[in-house]
Amino acid sequence: MKSDTHPTYRPVVFRDRSAGYAFLTRSTATSDRTIEWEDGNTYPVVDVETSSASHPFYTGTARVLDTAGRVERFERRYGRREER
Repeated sequence: MKSDTHPTYRPVVFRDRSAGYAFLTRSTATSDRTIEWEDGNTYPVVDVETSSASHPFYTGTARVLDTAGRVERFERRYGRREER
């Protein structure tokens, strides 16, 4: 195997600031910032906008759009289209 062709695969902390959630995993992601983890070691930290702790699909707060209701409301407001 050629050397220096693959990025370094190491432990990295991913942190979701909006939910106050962080987890340690292995990744090739890089970061200039570090964090001291629960085990006392220092790891690079990558801040993410959405994780399973804050995404509506995983938290159960997802909204289902009612497209049929929207069409009916539009037709009530503006009338049905007349056939030619």
